[in-house]
Amino acid sequence: MIRINKAGWIYIVLTILIGFSAVNTGNNLIYLIASALLSYMLVSGIFGRHNLKGLDLDLDVPEEVFAKTEIPVGIRLHNQKRLMPAFLISAAVGECHALFPFTAGRAEVKRYGNIRFGSRGEHLVDNVYVYSVFPFNFFTRYRRLKKTFKMIVLPRPQPCETLFLHEQKSRSRGEASTLTVGYDSDIISIRDYNSGDPLKYINWKSTAKTGVLKTKELSAVQLQHVLIDFDKMDKQDLENKISCITYLILKCIQSSVPVGLIINGEKYPPAVSHAHKITLLRKLAVYGQN
Repeated sequence: MIRINKAGWIYIVLTILIGFSAVNTGNNLIYLIASALLSYMLVSGIFGRHNLKGLDLDLDVPEEVFAKTEIPVGIRLHNQKRLMPAFLISAAVGECHALFPFTAGRAEVKRYGNIRFGSRGEHLVDNVYVYSVFPFNFFTRYRRLKKTFKMIVLPRPQPCETLFLHEQKSRSRGEASTLTVGYDSDIISIRDYNSGDPLKYINWKSTAKTGVLKTKELSAVQLQHVLIDFDKMDKQDLENKISCITYLILKCIQSSVPVGLIINGEKYPPAVSHAHKITLLRKLAVYGQN
């Protein structure tokens, strides 16, 4: 596909006028000028078309792409031609654009652009183009690539009253100690000092009585976990509730509070890992779309 630029229209009109002048006057010099202009246009077409050949694109998308939020993505241009470089290549992946001024033969160059999706869920981006004004900016030549990029757009996080209620309950419950050995809560026992134990936990009274260094063994603190039963929630104002739960999950994991989710009859036990967070958010992202 070719689009004629403003400079191209001027060049075409000028060439036609000179061609008419050559026919009307029979002047050989004007014929030579008209021929040179036509040859110039032919060379421009050959080089411009070859400049777009042998090009391929890849997209580097971060794991966390949230709806209604601009996210930087990496666009990688591969020039598969052995010798000829690619000049002034612009790449378009959906609404994301990037410019590659020069890409050597058999080379790969990466640029960044911004992409934004208006809604959560699974998105397919198949309008992938490379285009260029090379060599003379008379024409913009486009080439569509047969590429499709699939990505899951996460719900947009949004604070709401549900989070406030959760925080109030968390403060009222506090923390619970366990029998797991740690350095946070109540004393479980007094034992002999081992190399590497924190000095502040040495029990000097027991040490004085026995003549052997003794240290306190404390229980670990267990944070109250959060389990969100999405299946039992009222589905009115669904998008707002999903955004709210997304924010709650992010807040809990950021605070190292284990969070779980029951959705579509599937139960995901509370955890705090990054992989667990992505799993929960993707389940929310595609809810109601399958």
